[in-house]
Amino acid sequence: MADGQAVINKQVIFRDFVSGFPKESDMYVTTSTIRLKVPEDSDAILVKNLYLSCDPYMRTRMRNIHGSYVEPFKPGSPITGYGVSKVLDSRHPDFKKGDLIWGITGWEEYSLITSSQGLFKIQHTDVPLSYYTGILGMAGMTAYAGFYEICSPKKGEYVFISAASGAVGQLVGQFAKLLGCYVVGSAGTKEKVDLLKNKFGFDEAFNYKEEQDYDACLKRYFPEGIDIYFENVGGKMLEAVLDNMRLHGRIAACGMISQYNLEEGEGVRNLFTIITKRIRMEGFLVFDYYHLYPKFLDLILPYIREGKIRYVEDIAEGLENAPTALIGLYSGRNVGKQLVVVAKE
Repeated sequence: MADGQAVINKQVIFRDFVSGFPKESDMYVTTSTIRLKVPEDSDAILVKNLYLSCDPYMRTRMRNIHGSYVEPFKPGSPITGYGVSKVLDSRHPDFKKGDLIWGITGWEEYSLITSSQGLFKIQHTDVPLSYYTGILGMAGMTAYAGFYEICSPKKGEYVFISAASGAVGQLVGQFAKLLGCYVVGSAGTKEKVDLLKNKFGFDEAFNYKEEQDYDACLKRYFPEGIDIYFENVGGKMLEAVLDNMRLHGRIAACGMISQYNLEEGEGVRNLFTIITKRIRMEGFLVFDYYHLYPKFLDLILPYIREGKIRYVEDIAEGLENAPTALIGLYSGRNVGKQLVVVAKE
C-alpha cells in the first residue's frame, strides 16, 4: 500500500440521539475513503485502528447533553472511544510512524487524530496489545485510582464491589485481595459469580438478580459492615450499601450503570447515613489521574507477568460487530472486558 493513497475506510456511524435503552439500529456501518497521509498544514496523527474498547460511559454520550465531562457523539459521524492503534503517518513531534498507541480514536479502520491529549505511547509489548483497551488502559487506571487514591484501603478491611466482573470491577477485587482485604462482588449471572470466586479469587460473590432484598443480602455477606464500596451501579444497590457501611467507610463512585437508560433517575432515600456514619463518598473521573500512569504500570505489570492478576476479555471480531458488542454491555451480555478486534497488527 503506497503512502498517501486513498483507501476504503469502514466506519461505525452514530445515527441520532437516544432516549431509553440503546439499540444496534442507533448505529450503522458504512464506508468512506481516506488518504493515508497527514495533511501538510497540521500536526495530526494518522492511525490504523487495531482494537476498540466498549465502555459503559459511552451511553451518556448518546444523549444530547452538552457541558458534561465528555461531549456527546455527533449524529452522522463515527463513534469515538478508547482504542489501540498503530501510527501510519505523523506530523506530531511526539509520535512517529510505527508507534503503537492507546487513547481516544474513531470507530473506523483508519483515523486522523487531531488532538494528542490523552494519547499514550505503548512501551511494553510483552503483554497482549488488547490489554491496552482495559487492564493497561482506561479501565485499569480507573480501578487503580478509585481503589488506592480514593478509598485509601488497609489490610483486613471489608470491600464490596458492584458490577464486579466487568473490566474495572475484576481488577478492584484482585487489588483488594492482594492487599489482604475481605472481598465480595455482585454480578448478574451464575457464570459471572463463578468467575469472581474461582478465577479472580473473591471471597464471596452473589447474583443480584436472584436477591429480593439487597439489605438482607449485604448483611449476610458483611455481618460486620462494609469499609469500602466500589460503586458501579447506583440506585437501589447504593441505598442498601449505605445502610450497611461501617463508621468512616469510603465509597468510590465510579459509575451508575443502573441509571444510564432511565429517563428519570432513581432517588436514594438514606443519604443522611453519610453524616451519621461519617462516610466519605467521592466521585472521580479517570483522566484526573492519568499523571499517575507510570506509577500504575510499575504496580500492575509485575502482577500480570507473575500471574498474580487474572484478566478476562470478551472479544468481538470485526468492526461490523461493534454495535452489537456495545449494546450488549447494557444488558450484561459481556463476560469480562468487552472489546472489538478491528485488525491484527
